Amino acid sequence: MIQNDMTYLLLKKAIDGTQLRQEAIASNLSNLNTKGFKANKVNFEVELKKVIEGNKAAGELDEMKKNISAVEPKVRKDYSGSMNNDGNNVDLDLEMSQLAANQILYQSLIQQINQKYRMASYVIHEGRR
Repeated sequence: MIQNDMTYLLLKKAIDGTQLRQEAIASNLSNLNTKGFKANKVNFEVELKKVIEGNKAAGELDEMKKNISAVEPKVRKDYSGSMNNDGNNVDLDLEMSQLAANQILYQSLIQQINQKYRMASYVIHEGRR
């Protein structure tokens, strides 16, 4: 029931994306002083938005669910510029702010998915009365 819900699918994909972003940020921070290291970036929101907007006009709910399920967050290297003379482009301040923002996003997504489960549980248990 809840696993076929559009909101659940979007929340699950967003949680997957934020988890991967957390790993990428952790990798960036651990390689802060590694010569020539290029920062890892995860940007899954753009892909999800394209799928939603592309299928919204068609109005095909099953097709949209299938396309959302097919979206996979990916880690990409950031080759833009270098922060240091050694070719490393990891910016500590940027990574720490992205880490904090990602943690807040992850926590809010978890709260939303927990609320969906609480509502389903309420309907199941209170519906018997």
